[in-house]
Amino acid sequence: MNPSRASAEILADRQREVFRRLVEAFLTSGEPVGSRTLSQLLPIALSPASIRNVMADLEAMGLLYAPHTSAGRVPTEKGLRLFVDGLLQIGELAPGERAAIEARMADTGHGVEDVLTEATTLLSGLSRCAGMVVAAKQDAVLKHVEFVGIAPGKALVVIVAQDGQVENRLIDTPIGLPASALFEASNYLNARLRGRTLDAARVEITADLEGERAELDALTAKIVAEGLATLATHADSEEKVLIVRGTSHLLETLEAQSDLERIRTLFDDIERKNDLIRLLELAKDGDGVRIFIGSENRLFSLSGSSIVAAPYTNAQGKIIGVIGVLGPTRLNYGRIIPMVDYTSKVIGRLLG
Repeated sequence: MNPSRASAEILADRQREVFRRLVEAFLTSGEPVGSRTLSQLLPIALSPASIRNVMADLEAMGLLYAPHTSAGRVPTEKGLRLFVDGLLQIGELAPGERAAIEARMADTGHGVEDVLTEATTLLSGLSRCAGMVVAAKQDAVLKHVEFVGIAPGKALVVIVAQDGQVENRLIDTPIGLPASALFEASNYLNARLRGRTLDAARVEITADLEGERAELDALTAKIVAEGLATLATHADSEEKVLIVRGTSHLLETLEAQSDLERIRTLFDDIERKNDLIRLLELAKDGDGVRIFIGSENRLFSLSGSSIVAAPYTNAQGKIIGVIGVLGPTRLNYGRIIPMVDYTSKVIGRLLG
């Protein structure tokens, strides 16, 4: 059983109801919630004095705290985790909202970058927070491959993609290799790779080489295999693409200088791209939506922020990326969780 859910069940009925209403009120307003406000929200008749006693008990349990001299209370990160895991009532998106997401996403076509960029922009607009996505860098469609001898025992593999990008890879070659072998290896790979991704052509080429069906002499075949291995290592690298949209929304709820400092810290966190990518990658570890609240993750230990994230898959059901929403810990979790979940499913369907 989830520890937070177990803790929620340990709460007495009165404590649970006061805690639930207080957190819901805080997530709506962002303001400390006092006993008089709660007395108007509770479905049971309790005096402000009785409510204050319950709030004191919850504070002693580490679920609430007073941010300043105000009589109101706000949930701690521990309290938010308990609420999200054990008390949050997650609704479903309205049919109109699902249709709007479908329509916006469908208008992008099926280009991977277009789909992901539109998804992050869409989530940012709907949540009024920052939308973000982490995806594996796509295998480029190749236009030309050439082997160029540069020194005894060394050759350069020049890779030209259809989008104009050029990359070079250094490989070892047998000493005394004739220029004709490099030329023949270039022609062989170009005939099979041009207009395709390496991933799409690699199995076929490897089978040709292993089955000795390719019309290549042993020396040229060795160069092709070496070049193919170099290209494959590059294509299989763990390089990731991070797309973030809507960070300006994080400035809309500033109410004090301390909020401004928190947002500055958050922007610094976002700039640490690799840490953020690793955090979102954690969402791949489980099924469905994952929620990271404040200092539960080292990256947001100072900025007091939360991420709601969900993985998306390709047509074969393999997880290929993660999409999510980043905002203050007082996110509207009940609305954003189904929003992120549904958007991740739409992405998977479109990319599949």
